[in-house]
Amino acid sequence: MIATQHGWAPEVFETAARTAGFDLDPSQRDAAARLLQLGSEISGRRISFVRNTPRGVYVWGPVGRGKSWLVDTFYDAVPATRKRRLHFHEFFREFYTRYAAHRSEKRACDRAVRELLGDYRLVCFDEFHVHDPGDATIMAKVMDSLFAQRITLVATSNYPPAGLLPNPLFHHLIEPLATTLENTLDIVEVAGPHDYRQTRRPGTPAAEFERGGFLWPGTGAQLAEAGLVAPTPAERRSVPLGDRAVTARAVRGDAVWFDFADLCDGPYSTIDYLRLADRFRHWTLSGLPPLSTTDREAAQRFANLVDVLCDRDRRLHLVAAAPLAECLTGDRLPPDIHRTASRLALLPGAAAPVPAGDQ
Repeated sequence: MIATQHGWAPEVFETAARTAGFDLDPSQRDAAARLLQLGSEISGRRISFVRNTPRGVYVWGPVGRGKSWLVDTFYDAVPATRKRRLHFHEFFREFYTRYAAHRSEKRACDRAVRELLGDYRLVCFDEFHVHDPGDATIMAKVMDSLFAQRITLVATSNYPPAGLLPNPLFHHLIEPLATTLENTLDIVEVAGPHDYRQTRRPGTPAAEFERGGFLWPGTGAQLAEAGLVAPTPAERRSVPLGDRAVTARAVRGDAVWFDFADLCDGPYSTIDYLRLADRFRHWTLSGLPPLSTTDREAAQRFANLVDVLCDRDRRLHLVAAAPLAECLTGDRLPPDIHRTASRLALLPGAAAPVPAGDQ
């Protein structure tokens, strides 16, 4: 942890940036200054927030601009013991499990939040977003409960609070939540000129997700080069998923092979994908079509799946029917397709030219 005896070292973010091999851009410096201020407040109060809870921070901006890195650096260095960092998908899974257990109670939301976060004084959410109209109302209650319990929140998002749930048919549902966030948190935009996901330094170890690959059209030679063996019909099996199941083309230890139609065309949620990611570390998803040929729900499920696998650092081999850029075009794309594209671009082969003989 980079901190002094009485608080943070002023150069905490500068030092972390130099270690990572880059210089902070102006928007990152602004966000770092605000997080540094919050860290100093927390350090001075030793997480004794009962009378005066430090005001949290909402960091938003385009993909790859260093939002998560900034909050990771803050979280690792902040001198607090009762702190927790959660991906938003992960929080939703835990919250709904506990909320369902108390649904018949008058203050079910408060109790679920208290059971999840009541012992923490600082909570960091990564990838804060709301796309489901059904989540908008409950999330407003969750945030009200969280702040009422004097928890300081730090969040990252690709959207400003007023830009959450961008679907114009349902956007009015998000307005109470947006107002709460704007009134309770400092809103800081990080929108520098560089997508740092695309500028990995030579020699930097790849994350497990990036050790996978993007293959199209998925010939036998391509599969063999990637160390993959195509499943046989006899390997097809049903994988239990709560009180339901999903069909896999193959299960080999902690490796699983799904087809897009089986996993994304079916009625599966992000929580289902999290459960599968808990079980399997190595993933192959074949049959990815151009998303312009699928329905919106299947495209959104695919984007959710990529989020889960990237955030859980699961190795992914993606076998597609067309180049990545062609797969991610059309008028049925999810709102966060830019984040999906940025993440999939990390896969080896994602920018490969058309194979000879396949034009």
